[in-house]
Amino acid sequence: MGRSSIRNQLQGTVAGIVSGPVVCEVIIDTPAGTISAVVTTRSVEELQLKAGDPVHALIKATNVSVERP
Repeated sequence: MGRSSIRNQLQGTVAGIVSGPVVCEVIIDTPAGTISAVVTTRSVEELQLKAGDPVHALIKATNVSVERP
């Protein structure tokens, strides 16, 4: 994996991709559960992502919100 300053990283597998003209939702199965990432369509194409590919989810959040169900 490339070098990164992001410390929150999860290994996972691409479960699916919901494609749009500008952005895509990449759904990733990880040992911690299923997460999704919104990335540019260009990035999905450049990374040649497809279902079943192993990936690292790099998580860097500036805000986390909580709400009651």
